[in-house]
Amino acid sequence: MNATALLIGLGPLIGWGLYPTIASKIGGRPVNQILGSTLGTLIFAIIFAMINGLKLPTGTNLLFSIISGIGWASAQIVTFKVFAKVGSSRAVPITTAFQLLGASLWGVIALGNWPGMMAKIMGGLALLFVIIGATLTVWSEKKDAGNSRLLRQAVIWLAVGEIGYWAYSAAPQATTIDGMHAFLPQAIGMLLASVVYAVFLSFRGEKSALTESISYKHVFSGLFFAFAALTYLISAQPNMNGLATGFILSQTSAVLATLTGIWFLGQKKTMREMQVTILGLVLILGAATVTVLI
Repeated sequence: MNATALLIGLGPLIGWGLYPTIASKIGGRPVNQILGSTLGTLIFAIIFAMINGLKLPTGTNLLFSIISGIGWASAQIVTFKVFAKVGSSRAVPITTAFQLLGASLWGVIALGNWPGMMAKIMGGLALLFVIIGATLTVWSEKKDAGNSRLLRQAVIWLAVGEIGYWAYSAAPQATTIDGMHAFLPQAIGMLLASVVYAVFLSFRGEKSALTESISYKHVFSGLFFAFAALTYLISAQPNMNGLATGFILSQTSAVLATLTGIWFLGQKKTMREMQVTILGLVLILGAATVTVLI
């Protein structure tokens, strides 16, 4: 892996690392968060396409890229709901583990990443340590039945949401499109899913997120997501880092998301919980480093 590929692969560390904290800090309902975020992503994608002279793809390339965006938005709606229940510093490591299992195994089994037995063994061990690290970050010193129940519910919901994240990562890989050209149609799919969700909630009697100013404040958080999404799409290409390694590198964002959630959102931990959390984050970073060496 060359230095350029590594730097691009770590782009999501900043974008996705800050995105959950910024979105939670701005506040609002999950529908406000997803609507503004996807709008910000689409604005970023349009500007990027115009600067680089990229045209909208056609045929299956367009279809699968839009499906990819719909998958992400659907999963992120679930994730925002879980943020409201257990906090981003707890939810992010859980969803990180599920996403790593889904997307990385798809990359290895279906797309031929990590060729050779030794590479697969090292990659498998790296995944195992990422999962262990994620588990440590949600460890609680005080056993509370109510909190334990919420955490179990969060795990179930995030497991369901993984279907959408898997579609986001895998759908473009089923076509001949590259990450730069997939970015704009993905953003279209994201906003489409968000608008449909907002309209659905308004039909159920909830206030329309399309008319709430807080929805448009989330355009700012969407710019952070867009930067991460673009660098991830480029990183996941076979001539860069590949899907498996690129995805694991992107999930180092869980480190920044967890720490900023604790520091800036008041998601407090005891001294011992913080020590265990840091150990978990070190394992995640160490495992990601191993994949760079494969």
